[in-house]
Amino acid sequence: MQWLHKDLLDVSQLSRSEVMSLFETARHFQEINERPVKKVPTLRGRSVVLFFAEPSTRTKTSFDVAGKRLSADTFSLAKSSSSLTKGETLKDTALTLQAMAPDAIVIRHWCSGAARFMADRLDCSIINAGDGRHAHPTQALLDGFTLYQEWGDLSGKTVLILGDVTHSRVARSNVILLNKMGARVRICAPRTLLPRTVKSWRAEVFHDLDEAVRDVDAVMCLRLQLERQKQGLLPDLREYASTYGLSERHLEKASRDVRVLHPGPMNRGVEIASDLADADCSLVLDQVANGVSMRMALLFQYMTRKGGEE
Repeated sequence: MQWLHKDLLDVSQLSRSEVMSLFETARHFQEINERPVKKVPTLRGRSVVLFFAEPSTRTKTSFDVAGKRLSADTFSLAKSSSSLTKGETLKDTALTLQAMAPDAIVIRHWCSGAARFMADRLDCSIINAGDGRHAHPTQALLDGFTLYQEWGDLSGKTVLILGDVTHSRVARSNVILLNKMGARVRICAPRTLLPRTVKSWRAEVFHDLDEAVRDVDAVMCLRLQLERQKQGLLPDLREYASTYGLSERHLEKASRDVRVLHPGPMNRGVEIASDLADADCSLVLDQVANGVSMRMALLFQYMTRKGGEE
C-alpha cells in the first residue's frame, strides 16, 4: 500500500485498510525484534527527533528503540533541556528543529493540538505521541495490534475501557480505533470522570463495573491520575479502588478468555489488582513489546512515503 499521509495526528485520519496495513507491517517487524541481532538498515541515513515536552518512559523509549533498530539516528529533546524553559514559543522551537532537517519529529506536548500546530508549519512528518487530552494514536494502534495478535479479528468483540475517561487521550483514541475495527466499546467510570461529550461517543456508558464487565472480551484499564482526588473529583482512593478497581472477582462475569490491558504506568491496587496485572490474562507486557513493533511500522511508513497530501 502506498502511504499518502504526511503526519499521524489521530487514528481518525486512518482508514480500516490502513490500520490493517500497519498491523501487518508491525507483525513483520515483530519477527525482527525476536532475532538475536535486532537491527536492519531500513532507515539508515534518516533522522528522528523525539520532542517530549511531557514526561514519558514507555512511549519515548519505544520510539527510541524503534528508530535505532531501523538504523535511523534518533535525537531526544525534553522540555527541561529545551528553550521552552526560557520562554521560547512552540512555533520558534518547531522552526528551529526544521532547520536541522529531520525526516520526522515525534512530539508529546501538554497542549491539545500541538501536533497539528507543528504539522501545519513543518515539511517533515509529525507523529503525535500524545497531545493534552486530545489524542494518543500510537498507543491506540499498539493496543489494537495487541488484541489483533490475540484474536486475529476485532469484529464483534466487546472491549471495556475502565477508569478516568475525562482526562485520558488514550481512551479517546481507542474508542475511535476499536469502532473502526468493528469492535463494540463500553466505558465505565464515575460520573465525575466522564467527559460531558461522552453521549456523542460510539460507546455504551456504565457506572456499575459489575454490569459493565459482563461478557466482555477485554478490559482496558486507564491510569488514574492521583491528582484528581486533590481536585475533588474523587472522594477517596480506597473507595475508588473498591468500586472501580479491576479484580479477579469482576472477571468471573466476563468472557471465559477475557484479556486485560493497561497502557501504564500502573497504580497497582488502585485501578487494577496487583495479582491481576501479573496474571495469565494480562497483556500489559505484550503491549510494551508490541509498542516497539508498531512504532517501527509507523516510522517506516511515514519516513519512506513517496508523496501524497493529507
